[in-house]
Amino acid sequence: MEQQALWYVAHTYSGYENKVAQDLLTMVENRHLQDVICDVKIPTETVIEDQLDKQGNRIGQKEVQHKIYPGYVFIKMVMTDETWYIVRNTRGCTGFVGPGSKPEPLSEAEVAKLGVEMVSMAQVDFNVGDNVEIIAGPMEGFVGLVEEIDTQNRKVRVKVSMFGRETPAELDIAQVKLL
Repeated sequence: MEQQALWYVAHTYSGYENKVAQDLLTMVENRHLQDVICDVKIPTETVIEDQLDKQGNRIGQKEVQHKIYPGYVFIKMVMTDETWYIVRNTRGCTGFVGPGSKPEPLSEAEVAKLGVEMVSMAQVDFNVGDNVEIIAGPMEGFVGLVEEIDTQNRKVRVKVSMFGRETPAELDIAQVKLL
């Protein structure tokens, strides 16, 4: 029976989130573990901050990425002894979040609430009215016109011309790419 990959939360030393995430991704790549450690994320938000000169006068604004949960890394993985060992022994990682030493996966509701799998508009490189190619699923290879983008639910509504008719299709954002 194949296990499903679930989201787990690993605790890190403060300021080591990026290092832990990068080390984990490098280890996954080197050991070919993409099928058991699927994703590593550090949820961030973009904040616009005022830029001040030495006298405290406002001289402009700048977009800055802030970690939403400092000290934590989110890992989508199949929990096995090997994956537990790899994450637990990554430099800068202090362990998993959960009762005792037993890692507890996040529920779907927690994943949605924490925004772990959210897509920001910055990650969507197409807009309403753009032509996109469908790169996955039963309509793979077709071209469509973007009618609506729903980043909250990771969906895009595309009008596809099939058999001489305009057919609406709701797809995952990852299933399309800008032409």
